[in-house]
Amino acid sequence: MQNHGKEWLSNIVTNAGGVAGTVHVVDGEGLRLVAALNIPPPVQAVVEYVPRGKGMAGMALESGEPVQTCNLKDDATGNVRPGAKAVNAKAAVAMPVRDVHGAIVAVIGVAFDDEREISEWEIQALTRDAASVVSILPPRT
Repeated sequence: MQNHGKEWLSNIVTNAGGVAGTVHVVDGEGLRLVAALNIPPPVQAVVEYVPRGKGMAGMALESGEPVQTCNLKDDATGNVRPGAKAVNAKAAVAMPVRDVHGAIVAVIGVAFDDEREISEWEIQALTRDAASVVSILPPRT
């Protein structure tokens, strides 16, 4: 998954006009990082495993809905973990991806270099694009 995942992620981030991104797959009660683009190695280490309900990806897993912030560095909601604040980006969104049975199988994160609220339309388009990750995920056992 690693090489295909990084290539897939690069396409998603570039098409969205983003600067960084992550692919986390469901692993037990949390998420395991399987691909990262422009995420510093220390941050990758922090988000290698994300528990349900922690950080943006964990909140997206728990709620089943996209979670966003206008500015990773200045976010005060508690949704952004300290490690994520080291990413050289501002606005970001974490989107849950469901399989054909409706189960969340992954959470895709995309970060942008500007501070803004990501529109509902953009989130819908990103979520549609993110759903294609299912085609490169290994089968679930």
